[in-house]
Amino acid sequence: MGEFSLGEAMQEFLKGSRIKGGIQALQISDVWEEIMGKTVARYTKELKIFGDKLFITTDVAPLKNELRYQKEKIKQRVNEALGQKVINEVIIS
Repeated sequence: MGEFSLGEAMQEFLKGSRIKGGIQALQISDVWEEIMGKTVARYTKELKIFGDKLFITTDVAPLKNELRYQKEKIKQRVNEALGQKVINEVIIS
């Protein structure tokens, strides 16, 4: 049997786990302000991941509109922050 570091073992566990999206959403939440800035972070109500989709919720209409124009940039920045390609689609609501 091969040896794994704790980090590698956790990654293997999360690959097939139902909690993977929740863990990744927490990781994104931790760096959301760095990725998008203080104003966007302040008015972002919720971040969720289901499969390969990132759901961003906000009640501020102008922010929703701005985020819709930045979907590709958000996807790229989030994937960079996670260190792997996790997000293929960004959905703003």
